[in-house]
Amino acid sequence: MEILILGGAGQVGTELQAHPWPDCVRVHAPDRQSLDITDEAAVAAALDARAYAAVINTAAYTAVDKAESEVAAAWRLNALAPAILAAETKRRDIPLVHVSTDYVFEGSGEGFYAPDAPVNPHSIYGASKAAGEMAVRSANPRHAIVRTAWVVSPHRGNFVKTMLRLANERDRLTVVDDQYGCPTSAADLAAALATIALRLAEDEGAPTGTVHCVNDGATTWCDFARAIIAGSAQRGGRSVPVEGIPSSAYPTPARRPANSRLSTQSLTDAYGIAPRSWEAALDDILDRLVGPVRSH
Repeated sequence: MEILILGGAGQVGTELQAHPWPDCVRVHAPDRQSLDITDEAAVAAALDARAYAAVINTAAYTAVDKAESEVAAAWRLNALAPAILAAETKRRDIPLVHVSTDYVFEGSGEGFYAPDAPVNPHSIYGASKAAGEMAVRSANPRHAIVRTAWVVSPHRGNFVKTMLRLANERDRLTVVDDQYGCPTSAADLAAALATIALRLAEDEGAPTGTVHCVNDGATTWCDFARAIIAGSAQRGGRSVPVEGIPSSAYPTPARRPANSRLSTQSLTDAYGIAPRSWEAALDDILDRLVGPVRSH
C-alpha cells in the first residue's frame, strides 16, 4: 500500500515519516522542490506515478503574521493547493486527509468548539484555511479534514523550542495569559492521521467529514510556558520565572483566537482515537529535547 505525504518537511510531516506504519505500507514524501502542489499538472503526474491508497496533506502556509501581507502566497498554498489535491484525488478515487486549524473559528466564548460550529476566521491565515476546507469538502467526498492547534515537537520552530531557547537567554519571560487552547504533539497528530488514512484506504464505508485532533485538556500560553520551563528544570534545564501579560501588551499583525479549545469527541466517535493529555505529550517532547528527568 502506497501513501503520499505532502508537507513532509514540517513538524507533522516529519513525524508521519517516522511513524511505525504497518509493514505493508510504503510512504512517499516528496519535497516542495520536486512537487509543487499548487501546480495542477504536477499533482496529476505525481498521482499517476503510483497507485496511491491515500493522500495526507500537512502542507500549509503557516506564517500567521506574514500572511497578513503575503495574502496571495497564503491563499495559493492554503486554498488553491487543497482544491487541486481534492479534485485530482477525486478523479482517481483516492481518499484525502487534510490538516486544518483552529484559526477558522472566531475564537470567542468559553467552551470547546465542535467540528460543526460555524467558522468565522479573523485573519488571512484563518480565511485561507477555511477556503481550503471548503474546497476539499466540495471536490472529494472521500475526505477527512482534521483540525488541530498549538502543534509542538522536537522539530522545526515551535512554542516549546522557543521557550527553551528564551529561558537560556533571559532571566524572566513574559507570555500572554488570556488566550486558551489545546497543545498538540505532532507525533500524536501524525499517529491519528495515519489511523484515519488507513481506515479510509481500506474501507470505502469509513467515516468521512471533519474532526478535531488535539491533546486532551486546555491551558493558556502562559501556563503552557510555565509547564515547559518546569519540565525542563526537572531535566537539568534553566529555570526562570514566567509572567503573564494580556494580549493587548503583545500586539501582532494577525489577530489570535482568544479561545482555541477544540472538542475531540468526534475523533473518538468516528475513529476510536482518544488523545492523551497535553502534559504527557509535553514530557515526551522534553525528554527528546532536554533529556530524561533527573533523580534527586
